Amino acid sequence: MALYGERGFENTTVAEIAERAGLTERTFFRHFADKREVLFAGSNELQERLVSTVAGAPADASPLDAVAAGIEDLGDVLPDRPETSRARQAIIAASAELQERELIKLASLSAALAATLRERGLSAPAASLTAEIGMAVFRTAFERWIDETDGRDFAEHVREALGEVRALAASG
Repeated sequence: MALYGERGFENTTVAEIAERAGLTERTFFRHFADKREVLFAGSNELQERLVSTVAGAPADASPLDAVAAGIEDLGDVLPDRPETSRARQAIIAASAELQERELIKLASLSAALAATLRERGLSAPAASLTAEIGMAVFRTAFERWIDETDGRDFAEHVREALGEVRALAASG
């Protein structure tokens, strides 16, 4: 992360990352498929956590409530302080290649969420729509969490964004 911040993603090599970390390139590749994955490490854990929480939500929970519980729970997987995520997002925002990778990861997360909702008995169209609403809530809450310095935790931002979605749905 420090190298990407100093030199930019495109100008940083795996050899430099390995050297800075005190590793060989071979050891680096045991942990990461490529230098992009340094920024996306933990994506699988994030997805597993979300899917597990949604799948384990009470049977009488609405689909949106189950998704909201899963998204709130992701706050435990995110770094303790938003500064780390803010730095990561700045690196991603500066690279079209990384932005594409981020969108792929988010699409994968949405697909896994939709599959979990279908397993809970929701129709395919409703599951996809609910998953996309959930991802919009996640992205909004995440952006607010890394941009604000008011000390509110991620879950508070999730509840606020979800409240806005509900208010919009009720108004119209």
